[in-house]
Amino acid sequence: MAVNKMEKMTIIAAADREEAILQAIQGMQAIEIKDFFHSNVDSSYIEKHFASTLVEEDESKKKRFQSMLTEIQDSLTFIERFSESSSKKKPIKRQVRTLHSLEESFDEHKISEYLKEIALLKSKLAVIETTRKDLLSKEKWLARWQYLDIIPKNNSLERTDILLGSISSANQSDFLADLEKVPSIYVEEIYHSQNHVYYSLIYLKSQSADLNEVTAGYSFNQFDYPYDILPKEAYQKNKEELASLVKDEKQLKISLSSYRDHLEELYLAEEMTYAYIYREEAKKHLLNTSYFFIVQGWIPVDEKQGLTSALQDRLPQDEVYITFDQPTNDEIQADIPVKLKNNSLVAPFEMLTEMYSLPKYDEIDPTPIMTPFYMVFFGMMVADIGYGLLMLLGALLALKLLVLPRGMKRFADFFLILSFPTIIWGFIYGSFFGAALPEVIFGIHLPFPILSTTEDVNTILILSVIFGFIQMLTGLMVNGIELTKRKRYLDSISESFAWQGLLIGILIVVLGMLVFSNDGLVTTGIVVAVISALSIVIVPIIQTKSKVKGLAKGLYGLYGLTGYIGDLVSYTRLMALGISGGSIAAAFNMLVEFMPPIARFTVGIVLIIALHALNLFLSLLGAYVHGARLQYVEFFGKFYTGGGRAFKPLKTEEKYMNIEKNQKKKNSGGI
Repeated sequence: MAVNKMEKMTIIAAADREEAILQAIQGMQAIEIKDFFHSNVDSSYIEKHFASTLVEEDESKKKRFQSMLTEIQDSLTFIERFSESSSKKKPIKRQVRTLHSLEESFDEHKISEYLKEIALLKSKLAVIETTRKDLLSKEKWLARWQYLDIIPKNNSLERTDILLGSISSANQSDFLADLEKVPSIYVEEIYHSQNHVYYSLIYLKSQSADLNEVTAGYSFNQFDYPYDILPKEAYQKNKEELASLVKDEKQLKISLSSYRDHLEELYLAEEMTYAYIYREEAKKHLLNTSYFFIVQGWIPVDEKQGLTSALQDRLPQDEVYITFDQPTNDEIQADIPVKLKNNSLVAPFEMLTEMYSLPKYDEIDPTPIMTPFYMVFFGMMVADIGYGLLMLLGALLALKLLVLPRGMKRFADFFLILSFPTIIWGFIYGSFFGAALPEVIFGIHLPFPILSTTEDVNTILILSVIFGFIQMLTGLMVNGIELTKRKRYLDSISESFAWQGLLIGILIVVLGMLVFSNDGLVTTGIVVAVISALSIVIVPIIQTKSKVKGLAKGLYGLYGLTGYIGDLVSYTRLMALGISGGSIAAAFNMLVEFMPPIARFTVGIVLIIALHALNLFLSLLGAYVHGARLQYVEFFGKFYTGGGRAFKPLKTEEKYMNIEKNQKKKNSGGI
């Protein structure tokens, strides 16, 4: 399998059919809309004959849906945060639906009414919250003045007046001493906090200047009492208002909790609103006139029949004109998007290719070639039967019991597939949660471990390098084939086949010297390596006008042999990670074994689960990252360029559901 072949789709239909056609396209989630005015289509005929009927883009509908989306999201947050629920909130179940069924169930008028009612409750709660803060603030200072037994504004006489206020506790004694120097003044302490003292001062108005001089010297914080009732009564009344406010708030929250019954409607409305917004955004790429519209897009060839059927289901055949064209060379180089297409075994590994870079439209998809290597490498680095079984069980349960978002489903498929090489390498290393497999069962001698992580370290190291050598040769072979297809025959020799010959020649020499002790093999290897090295040097000389520059280029290319040696060394991490993960698991088991029997079967059980969970996480993370690195650096660098533009079809958000072309049997799980 490879890059999905694309064709350019053009649809022309009456202007009043625009919404139905865009709905069909969006429901397929397999067509990328092109910008008509930035394509290579000659639109001069339309501009000449239909200029007066061209319709300018109207964003009012899009803005209306964006506003509704914001209101829905705010309402959902508000309901979940403030409403009182008598029972534990049940999660909204993720669903599998078609866009058509979702749109049919969407009642914009009903949703708008819900939003208005929720907004009203929200505003009432906001008023309550503001009032509560004000009352709490009043309660705080009324609590300090509640022991004042007069109403200041009612006790101000012709010759006397009342002054209320507070000073710092540290200045209390000095303040009182200075007040005694002012004749005819009555001082009453109302409240004493940790840092302040609150006073009521009754004084002669004729002495106000002297009093002001004293209070100014101690930063006397004057307080104006605003009520017509005693502070104690005001304090009690304030508490009653707070209690009443709490009752009102509780009642509002009870009213708000009734909207929990409509949560699913609101979630689905949010999903549908996203769909409307994306559809409106797509309209700016169309050519619209008063009479007709034109939409262009990229469609995978295997979706053509599906599009034709979807349009026929919604519109009479004679009301829609549709055509499919092959992409031009210019479009292939600059415009066409890339969508990978692989079988179910390889497809989950496409995310590794996407993380690096998508291939160009006319470039080979490296995913099918990379997949078997990644599987072997991942399994070799985790290499434990128990861990593999946990991966298998976890992925199977997630896939069978839950409707997963597409990205999470791909991850589940990814680890489901990788669980098998993990189990296989676990048998090879004889490891089950870090414990060695028994050598004898019922008198039968078992062959495990085939490779011991303690006694066969050198063998595992050599095996890691061999796997790397095979992958490097594969990458060079792919590069040579691709260059040959492009008729770059000399490049295929100097950049691929000659390097294969050089590496194989060196391998033959090593085998002849160290393994077979055969001079014939050594001689054969030297001949192959020398011929290949000469090819690497000579080809640039032939290709370059300046033979000196060609020679320099060829010699510099030959120097790249050191890079291949470094690449081979990188594959030793397969051995290192596999052995380290198993050793850590064995150390955890040993740690628990040293515990007394009582602790071993109580705390030890919890401890061993936690430790193995940590080791599993680190092993999977390490294998995932380092496995990807080996593909990106040591493998892709031999033949793969990338740089393709990702295929972005007109689709939905799929925040709470998976949108399919055809309705499937519903399965659900928590969002």
